[in-house]
Amino acid sequence: MNRISQKFKDKGSEKLMSLFITAGFPDLESTVELILGFEEQGADLIELGMPFSDPLADGPTIQYSSDVAIANGITIDRIFEMVTQLRERSNIPVILMGYMNPVLKYGINSFCSKAKEAGVDGLILPDLPVEESELVEKYSSKHDLPLIYLVAPNTSDERMKMADEKSDGFVYCVSVTGVTGARDGGEVSRSVSTFIERVRTNVTKNPVLIGFGIKTHEDAKRIASNADGFIVGSALIDTIRKTYPDENWKQDVYSFVHSLKTGN
Repeated sequence: MNRISQKFKDKGSEKLMSLFITAGFPDLESTVELILGFEEQGADLIELGMPFSDPLADGPTIQYSSDVAIANGITIDRIFEMVTQLRERSNIPVILMGYMNPVLKYGINSFCSKAKEAGVDGLILPDLPVEESELVEKYSSKHDLPLIYLVAPNTSDERMKMADEKSDGFVYCVSVTGVTGARDGGEVSRSVSTFIERVRTNVTKNPVLIGFGIKTHEDAKRIASNADGFIVGSALIDTIRKTYPDENWKQDVYSFVHSLKTGN
């Protein structure tokens, strides 16, 4: 059983918290330390973003963090090095999240091999259609690197079932149609209940995590009430952006993560 599946097996009634952080943002030296701090404050899984110059599913916040990371000199190999360093100190599940173009340029087989060797636990590739998954699947399966697919309110029942069948670990539920970004939590929770009911009908193999639009503990409680956990990305990046490089910026970010998990 991989680290992702084990985490869900061990969670009991707890809602798992997955955090998205762009590798190399706000600087190359902070990524590993930030992840370790997130784990101390209650993070259960980490989605480590692979910056790309044309992030079509991301809103302004994560686009900004990607631009900064690219300017800082982030590369795929440096991301693998970060995961290797992290594995010396932590077993928190790490899922690489990014776009197909850098993976294709690197070479799919080499990418999957080196990711597994570094200690990566899974891949989320938002622009890989589930119908074309064989492009990556033959290599990810070879290297025992699970793929995790996304479903959204406009996803058909048939495609939800296909995403569930091909995912290993969990299915990523996008709470709203559109790009990433922190939204009004009440607005999202009002629109998400019917969607999650449909997800629960069609996704029966995997747990489900829900993301897009969560920025507080109360948002998480409302939006993820019928899911196995929640994902926060843009609100976390916003917090880093607002506090860096103040003297106590990391402590402020960790306090934000703690409040997401506990409400305190």
